[in-house]
Amino acid sequence: MELVYTPTREDLVDAVRVQLRYGSFRRLRWVLPLAACLAFGVVALMLTGPGGAETGPVALMVSLGLFAAVLRPLMPRLAARVTYPMIERQGEHRASVGEEGVRWVTRDSEVTGRWQLMARYVETPTQFVLLSADKGAAGVAALPKRGLAGPADVDRLRAVLDRNIARM
Repeated sequence: MELVYTPTREDLVDAVRVQLRYGSFRRLRWVLPLAACLAFGVVALMLTGPGGAETGPVALMVSLGLFAAVLRPLMPRLAARVTYPMIERQGEHRASVGEEGVRWVTRDSEVTGRWQLMARYVETPTQFVLLSADKGAAGVAALPKRGLAGPADVDRLRAVLDRNIARM
């Protein structure tokens, strides 16, 4: 089965969202909001405590709290912004999916990933996101559904993936 597609920035954003949910970065889903709450809690204590609050430390804690609160939803877009220029230069991608694994061919590279490397996948509305077998799911690869020849191929690809790797 073959997919032919040109990756988009939205493909990367979608893949990073999956990686944040299932990979080693999933802890950021609760660490960043917790850090924001702690920073704002410290601000509340500074403002209500005896002796009044100094402007500098309060401003610093408010800034840190806002940074932590805003960073989490922006992370997928920031990661895509950094990574996309490298992927965009590769142009059209061809991915061959079979019982042994996936082989990607671009203008300048050829990569083969056996199923032992990409042992899990998540299906999103627009693509299949493959996650590496390591505990932190540091590796991620995407197979956009639009790269398939027709709608029936989505079911065929899903069947190949289900036979070879675990669905998350």
